[in-house]
Amino acid sequence: MTGSKRIYALDTNVLLHDPTSLFRFEEHDVFIPMTVLEELDEKKQGVSEVSRNGRQVSRFINELIGRGNENGLNDGLELANPQGVNLQRGAVGRLYFQQRTTNGHGKADNLILAAVIELRDRNPEREVVLVSKDINLRIKAKIYGLHAEDYENDRALDDFALLFTGADELAEDFWDHHPEVQSWNEHGHTFYKLDLHEGEDWYPNQCLFLPGENSVELRVLTVDEQHATLVLLDDHSHPNHSVWGIAARNREQNFALNVLMDPDVDFVTLLGTAGTGKTLLALAAGLAQVMDQQRYREIIMTRATVAVGEDIGFLPGTEEEKMTPWMGALTDNLEVLANPEEGGSWGRQATNDLLASRIKIRSLGFMRGRTFLSRYLIIDEAQNLTPKQLKTLITRAGPGTKIVCLGNVEQIDTPYLTETNSGLTYAVDRFKQWEHSAHITLRRGERSRLADFASEAL
Repeated sequence: MTGSKRIYALDTNVLLHDPTSLFRFEEHDVFIPMTVLEELDEKKQGVSEVSRNGRQVSRFINELIGRGNENGLNDGLELANPQGVNLQRGAVGRLYFQQRTTNGHGKADNLILAAVIELRDRNPEREVVLVSKDINLRIKAKIYGLHAEDYENDRALDDFALLFTGADELAEDFWDHHPEVQSWNEHGHTFYKLDLHEGEDWYPNQCLFLPGENSVELRVLTVDEQHATLVLLDDHSHPNHSVWGIAARNREQNFALNVLMDPDVDFVTLLGTAGTGKTLLALAAGLAQVMDQQRYREIIMTRATVAVGEDIGFLPGTEEEKMTPWMGALTDNLEVLANPEEGGSWGRQATNDLLASRIKIRSLGFMRGRTFLSRYLIIDEAQNLTPKQLKTLITRAGPGTKIVCLGNVEQIDTPYLTETNSGLTYAVDRFKQWEHSAHITLRRGERSRLADFASEAL
């Protein structure tokens, strides 16, 4: 191994997190310690995402060895694109394996460290970097004077604070800057077409608001390099315009109800801390469009059941009954939505039964291979999904289906997922350019003065 190119030593968790990480280091070389291969072997059993990724890594390595040269593995293997995987990249490095045992002992982490230290000592002229998603292993490596870093190829953005919020405040002199505005009414909505100025880099379905006395709330319908078409938002904060009995309590909730009720928006992401009303707004809009407008056949609700891991088999009952303990959020919100004024407890029970018949609860584990036609799909706790799992879910959508992803990225329960590489963050960042998707970050909690005070004071 010669030259100024770096050598990246990969930890097992990097390969299990992203099997294509082998091919993501451009012209630099990749080194795999023997302990990593042993750990991959242990992980290959099972149907979980991790096991599937482990098997995929082994297939990639096997394919590379099959294409290798006659000199064995001493000269390394060229990291050419694997079959059936289209990776857009330039120069490629080589893959090397640990070929002599080290004097490390005990835990796998220590064996990996010993292998990487030996690699560094044998290649003093090259920079050796240990790549791991395990913070403790990175700390140990730094203690031994090794350079260690996190695997960041799948990060959607560098700083979570830069994430698109879906709403933007307009300057007070906004209308003065746009003297030539075309406006017209159509189907009960008011539209504006205006020329774009510097700094107005809007995205489709972004919500814009002008605060103060002349307050106005708009949504970007279409935008190109010169012009933008805006539409005046419906005011769902007024009881006459409530959605299934739910009125918006703040500006962001009004934005959310507008995009949830728009049939032209196929994909909606709602981010927000506990108590901002994500589930309630998504369910109210779903019920209004399933029961009243009959736009969708039924609501399907699913969420990541992190605490049980992959298997929901230990609870008795059908898929629906097993998912019920995870769906406390759904039942709590149904109590608010199914609250008829008259009819007493009988009327309430009848309404509950009617709503329950139109809301199906499904487990994420059985989503592969399904297609949802004309359904309103709510994915709760989406911050616990990896980008790959979220892709699996979103690609289930058939014609006429709307998908709503809800989540709070401050409450991630999945190991190795952070605010910047969660599937939800990834979806918000990748979908913001598309004209049939919308995102709103809900800021204000609307539970109670007790909950608001607790979230600030504790």
